Amino acid sequence: MTTLREMLGKLPPERREAIARRTDELIAEELTLRDVRKALNLTQEQIARALNVKQANVSQMEMRADLLLSTLSSYIEAMGGTLELTARFENRPAIKLQGFAALSEQPHAMPAKRSRAGGAKGARKKADDARPAKWGPKQKGFSKVSP
Repeated sequence: MTTLREMLGKLPPERREAIARRTDELIAEELTLRDVRKALNLTQEQIARALNVKQANVSQMEMRADLLLSTLSSYIEAMGGTLELTARFENRPAIKLQGFAALSEQPHAMPAKRSRAGGAKGARKKADDARPAKWGPKQKGFSKVSP
């Protein structure tokens, strides 16, 4: 039985280099927040200071599967980047969603857990009341993104 390593060893050097480059690209596409932070040689403490939160909050952010866009945007900015959202559809050019610039102006703290007293509906109503008018559902900003 031939191993992958043996098969790769039989390929020309140019082909092996192309495979290695593509492997790196694919890995880079699937990084977690923690992976990105570590790749940038940043600590949770540094991110916490930039966001004005505790280190434990940064740890929680990195483990969450569902973040508010404002929280994610602030985290990315704390690492020196910017968050861009792109929607991709079959047989259509990619669309870069706009209107999220104001997210970085929002407080960086993680949202408080909902209490049972108000329920999900009450928490959503309070969040809607606090949302700036420019974030309303009628906002439709987008532009095409080159593939």
